[in-house]
Amino acid sequence: MPLKKFGENDIFHNTIKTNPKNRFDVYDNKVYYQNQSEISGAFTSSVPNVPTGFKSLYELNVDRNETDTGLIYPFITKNGTLSNFRTISTTAFNSQLFGEEISGSYPLSSSVTRDFITGPNRPRIDALRNSLNYYISSPHYQYNSPFGNKATQDINLISIPSIFFGSSINKENGSVNMKFYVSGSLIGELSDERRNGELIQIGPPGSNGSGSIAGVVMYNEGFVLLTGSWPLETGVARDYLENPSNFVTSSWLYYGTGMNDSSGSSIPYVNFSMEFEGVSYIETLTMLAHANKGEYNHSNNPTYATFSSSSNFTVNETEFSENTRDIKNIVKSPYPSPTASFEKTTYISKVGIYDDQKNLIGIASVATPVKKTLNRDLTFKLKLDI
Repeated sequence: MPLKKFGENDIFHNTIKTNPKNRFDVYDNKVYYQNQSEISGAFTSSVPNVPTGFKSLYELNVDRNETDTGLIYPFITKNGTLSNFRTISTTAFNSQLFGEEISGSYPLSSSVTRDFITGPNRPRIDALRNSLNYYISSPHYQYNSPFGNKATQDINLISIPSIFFGSSINKENGSVNMKFYVSGSLIGELSDERRNGELIQIGPPGSNGSGSIAGVVMYNEGFVLLTGSWPLETGVARDYLENPSNFVTSSWLYYGTGMNDSSGSSIPYVNFSMEFEGVSYIETLTMLAHANKGEYNHSNNPTYATFSSSSNFTVNETEFSENTRDIKNIVKSPYPSPTASFEKTTYISKVGIYDDQKNLIGIASVATPVKKTLNRDLTFKLKLDI
């Protein structure tokens, strides 16, 4: 089959912007992602072999355990190239002998986490200082402002890994929404109504603190900082601090308790939900493969010729002759006899993609073979997400 080069107007590079939706629910010290419950497996207690509410980074060892089937793992051999895993320190790498195997482990997983930060020792907040001061859309972001000093005030830090949102959390439509439930009743709801990163308490209507700003969202970094300390309930205190002698009233400082934090005991009747959209960019390559009139109307498939014909040849001192094979006439006729006039016809079922060295690098298959006649122009649109 002859090769045909793509023209300058046959290849397009595009970027598609998507906004994947995410939802996390927290109840009884467990996190649930996208309303998915735990799935039991044949070899592991859960599928895909990560805790509920976590996302498997590579979806390896999905239903395997070390005892029955063994777990697959990444490994490299120490040699002159000095290749190494990022998680292996230089000291540990230098202690290995050449030829020894350096291995990692799967599965790797990720989920949202919560840190309740109080007291003077707060390295995670200090690390965000420059990033917080970079946001100028609201003074509530500033590390030290009339609304509070983040070096001293209590902070509820929610961390969202980038695998869930992509390039950033979507700010355009104020996608972040956080709800606080007790016994199934909503006692507090936050939303970025102004689309400037301020999380405003919008519900329930008329509730204590309604209209107040409880925290901010760091859209690019994937952090939520909650500082709202006003009570969301009256006359009720709960064990949010894991201290039976020091029960506290529900507030936004205790939102997300049990979200993969250090909390060891669940809070009865209390659950939380968090929703947001991400911003992901998908690079797309579109290629147009043309089969013009008079092109690709011959086939080397054995069924292209009639079975009754032969391809014998004669060779002697005076001549070389070959009996050519007749091409099968597959043109449909409304009558059983005579047959329709012959026309070279093929059916295209696959399109091969080659690099500049004529190496096959991809094959596109159509769902149903496409009929190609001498007078028919065809264009196949090939799309690849990178």
